[in-house]
Amino acid sequence: MLPLETEAVDLDRSASVLFLRARAGRALASVNDLDLTCVQSFAPDRDALEKSGFKVAAEAPDGQFDAVLVLPGRQRQEARAQLAEAVSRAKAGGLVIACAPNTEGAKTVEKDLSDLIGEVDKLTKSKCRAVWGQVHEGRVDTALLRQWRELDAPRKVLDGAYFSRPGLFAWDRIDSASKLLAGMLPETLKGRGADLGAGFGYLARTVLEKAPKVTAIDLYEAEKRALDLAENNLSAFKGKRTMNGIWCDVTKGIEGPYDFIVSNPPFHQTGKADRADVGQGFIKAAAAGLRPGGEFYMVANRHLPYERTLSAVFADVTQLADEGGYKVIRAVKAKGGR
Repeated sequence: MLPLETEAVDLDRSASVLFLRARAGRALASVNDLDLTCVQSFAPDRDALEKSGFKVAAEAPDGQFDAVLVLPGRQRQEARAQLAEAVSRAKAGGLVIACAPNTEGAKTVEKDLSDLIGEVDKLTKSKCRAVWGQVHEGRVDTALLRQWRELDAPRKVLDGAYFSRPGLFAWDRIDSASKLLAGMLPETLKGRGADLGAGFGYLARTVLEKAPKVTAIDLYEAEKRALDLAENNLSAFKGKRTMNGIWCDVTKGIEGPYDFIVSNPPFHQTGKADRADVGQGFIKAAAAGLRPGGEFYMVANRHLPYERTLSAVFADVTQLADEGGYKVIRAVKAKGGR
């Protein structure tokens, strides 16, 4: 919002504005009188925006806008696709403003936007860089625009075994931690289960392939772009097992009761810093969502401090593996409730 706050950019209050990857906060609240549509597919940020009273959509609506704001992701292909989406959504003569932290590719964002639309301006503050420019038909590199808009499109990965897309966690590979957990899951799992933080569906599909007595599984995922792919990647089991995709913030609580839960909890959200509180929230949600005697299987980076939280909400906690910097833990909920 710095270009608007400093009046480096003059934006009419009646202007239609689209904000891709919008996040709530004091800066956004300062422009809540704009005709603003926020686009956010990450559930915690969606929830915060809705709580602040903003109009939020999971995908950009049809139409073009007087101004498009965007907070590009850290993954290069996804970020370029987001910039291209922003440019394509701006009216002729419309404005595009992008911003990123210096440590997460701000200089690259500036160059990429310049490559798309020509000359751009910039302001820096708080170790971030805001860049902006107008979209003029004769200046836009239309070939590059078309190419970049497709960069984060869903595609087959892992020799065609899964569909995925750039921007997701470990989008084109099986994460080492998830692979370790998958190898430790018993074939005796049965009944109704859940995968917390399902990603593009690897763990949930492993459960269904490995444990024939599993009758149902719910996929919990904060990122809708991942959840849509997970449901696609489990399509072979539709009609054979009950499956539900649930787009939500797991730390706010889950449904249930479940016979078992598996999880590779995220430990990053916005930014690069480790977030042990997110995994701790997953653990508490799992404990609340399991039936008495239910099992929770999780994997985490070895250094993350989860044991105290696990011991507080589960009756029995056992470390099954410690390999390659990761730990696999099985926790059982007491038949009396805890």
